[in-house]
Amino acid sequence: MTQIPAPFVKVMIVDDHPMVAEGIQSILESYDDLRVVGTCNAARTAIEQLDSLDPDVILMDLNMPDMGGLTATEIVLERRPGTRILVLSMHDSPEYISSALSHGAMGYILKDVPTDEIKQAIDAVMAGQRYLCTGASGSLNPKKDEGREALTGREQTILLQLAQGKSNKDVALALDISVRTVETHRKNIKRKLGISSTAGLTRYAMEHGVLQGTGVSF
Repeated sequence: MTQIPAPFVKVMIVDDHPMVAEGIQSILESYDDLRVVGTCNAARTAIEQLDSLDPDVILMDLNMPDMGGLTATEIVLERRPGTRILVLSMHDSPEYISSALSHGAMGYILKDVPTDEIKQAIDAVMAGQRYLCTGASGSLNPKKDEGREALTGREQTILLQLAQGKSNKDVALALDISVRTVETHRKNIKRKLGISSTAGLTRYAMEHGVLQGTGVSF
């Protein structure tokens, strides 16, 4: 029986350093089961091209001028939850690693890893496994704040919107996401903060300075 070859794994590279992106692309194109469907030097461009390029895996740089990799990761996963994000970084500190994972990345690899390890990382996340490269020894646990799990940047943005009295629909329109996505964020915010009501979220926002400088008064 003739074996039908597995489909290509479609990879997108998001890095504002052309030499880095080109080098990784050259490495990945040497594998028969991988296909680089696009390279982007800006996170916003990558987000705009999600639907047309339909990547399975995104290699995401952390530090980019237009939008940080963590924010981009959250937005990508809002729009295409099945996408696997592998953060690509020069930083090997536990803080960077745990923050990337708490934002939804499935793996973290350093830019100086051996070429075959990038392939190993892609294979791992495609199999549904979390991957940390050998040089990344950070904790898997997200940072804590006053005994609570820290909110991501996207969750803080949505908390601000909700604390201003906006409905889920209003927030969805303002951030160009679905109402269901807002509801999911809202549940996660309540779970992380241990708060069950909207009034409680507003009180938390006021007490922790989330509303400072917004012109909102109560």
